[in-house]
Amino acid sequence: MYRHVLIPTDGSALSETAIRHGMALAKAMGARVTVLTASLPFHSLALDPVMVSDNPARYRQECEALAEKALAAAQRQAGAIGIGCETVHVTDAHPYQAIIETARQRGCDLICMASHGRRGISALVLGSETSSVLTHSKIPVLVCR
Repeated sequence: MYRHVLIPTDGSALSETAIRHGMALAKAMGARVTVLTASLPFHSLALDPVMVSDNPARYRQECEALAEKALAAAQRQAGAIGIGCETVHVTDAHPYQAIIETARQRGCDLICMASHGRRGISALVLGSETSSVLTHSKIPVLVCR
């Protein structure tokens, strides 16, 4: 049914659950998997504690390190169940748009993602990326809790 599954991750425990579910589904269907993480661009004023940094260069390094950690965990999960996994790291002011655009560009026919990721004030102010993907995606979305 599905041939290429996109699994966005923010490195949270709930995202790891979505990765496990998405990869198991992909394996059962013989589908390819791409795992995506999206970083927000540097801003001098930020609500997200991850964005509090000295300067843009240091912020980029911190984003790369967090992305590498999240994507490496996905690669390990893929290896543990014996499937291939491409990984992508993008920077976008609207991660939900990056998720939808990456799925479109890569020919994904399913997005499998966690029901929520961020916690605290940033979740209230920034809103739910999952909700935005559900609202704007023309590609089917499987939401994992």
